Amino acid sequence: MPPIPADEYPLHQAPLSLAYPASSDRNFYDRCYINAHDRTGEVFLITGLGVYPNLGVIDAFACVRRGDLQHVVRMSDALGDDRMDQSVGPYLLEVVKPLEELRVVCDAADHGVAFDLHWRGSFPAVEESPHVMRAGGRIVLDAQRFAQVGTWEGTLHVAGEDFTVTPDRWVGTRDRSWGIRPVGEAEPPGRAAAEPNPDYGFWWCYFPLRFEDFALVFIAQETAEGFRFLNDALRVWPAGDPRGVETLGYPRYEIRYRPGTRIPTGATVTATTPDGSPLVCEIESMGHVALAAGCGYGADPQWTHGQWRGRGWVEGAVYDLCDPANAAATSFGMLDHVGRAVVDGQEGWGLFEHASIGRHDPSGFADVTSVAT
Repeated sequence: MPPIPADEYPLHQAPLSLAYPASSDRNFYDRCYINAHDRTGEVFLITGLGVYPNLGVIDAFACVRRGDLQHVVRMSDALGDDRMDQSVGPYLLEVVKPLEELRVVCDAADHGVAFDLHWRGSFPAVEESPHVMRAGGRIVLDAQRFAQVGTWEGTLHVAGEDFTVTPDRWVGTRDRSWGIRPVGEAEPPGRAAAEPNPDYGFWWCYFPLRFEDFALVFIAQETAEGFRFLNDALRVWPAGDPRGVETLGYPRYEIRYRPGTRIPTGATVTATTPDGSPLVCEIESMGHVALAAGCGYGADPQWTHGQWRGRGWVEGAVYDLCDPANAAATSFGMLDHVGRAVVDGQEGWGLFEHASIGRHDPSGFADVTSVAT
């Protein structure tokens, strides 16, 4: 195979063309996640693009929640040779200034969603701790990410409505991740299907938040017993500020749920500043998107990132979150909320992402069917 255009740049990390990842694992991926909202929770955009070199697939999705409806468009195609070209069908992600500015375009108004948006990072992007998980003896997640908060400018169209997006109101968060995670068509479950783990538990918090003076990034992942094997707690100061990025210890998380569900309504995060003072962050949900209702995450029955759907595939769909058919995605799946946060009287906005699936002893969830009382 001849070299590809990216091979012209000094980016190589292995004695391979950049056409090939260093790992031959079918689940290798390189993907971005982006969101945008006007701080009210009345309109919430989530979108992203990913490439799966060992599957030969590139895809993207865009989802806008308006009222109780999620309007979704998703696109997929064969992965080409130019890794610098982040486009698929009517979708384009352009890096205007690395780690500072992006342009994201989706020209799919005929499927109910269209936008042309310019992102500007408000604070420096920060590297997260490595994400690693095993299922039995096998690595199922081995990924690296960076995260950033910022503002948006441009236009957004959803289901016949047009919105003017201005940076004084529209904010959001983004991350880029790469490595290994389950993607594409499901693999045969083998022994796991015959001998499922009755004590399985997945508890996750991801709260990147933008304030006027600083950003906060909280990440926690725990086992069913409450053992935390991923912990990030960071305060990010503006570029050039000598304080840089501060670590905020090992926070305590108190999640509040809607009774009879696992849908969170808010959280209290209590962290510790470098001088030993407490930092208390109160977060409330202003509305959410269910990532397993058409967005390709988790156990989404409609579509999963990396699946082969043929060349030039584009599909639109609408999901009513009040429909019982989508109850599992909302009640027991990953939810991304517009989060309003307060720290020391300062108001901030960002992503309040949480899921508690299966058993989690500290939350009082004894099994996969347990809900808040």
